[in-house]
Amino acid sequence: MALRVLVVEDNDLNRKLFCDLLRAHGFAVEPVADGLAAIDQAIAFEPDLIIMDIQLPNISGISLIESLKLDERLAEIPVLAVTAYAGKGDEERIRSAGAHAYLSKPVSINAFMSAVNSLVENRAAA
Repeated sequence: MALRVLVVEDNDLNRKLFCDLLRAHGFAVEPVADGLAAIDQAIAFEPDLIIMDIQLPNISGISLIESLKLDERLAEIPVLAVTAYAGKGDEERIRSAGAHAYLSKPVSINAFMSAVNSLVENRAAA
């Protein structure tokens, strides 16, 4: 059975790129454009990994990560934050919210897939 990845990204091109890359590497993917729907989608889809944009309309990705970590059904799912936020202290704030890894946009395909594979392997080993 393919590992499942929830992709929370409001930008259509980024969401398509992430989903296409993941599918090409054998992952089952559930795209979500609206951060407000992400928690319900995560509960329904039961992903092995969540890829989270930080700049989302209606809710910040940081708040969303914090909410995921408070839900016992979702708390153990690793989160890869992918964001244009690359200022001083941003990575620390994002990791403090509960993200397991952080990549700044624009994202290198190799770095993206390396982070994805590392997070799902670490989760499988745990």
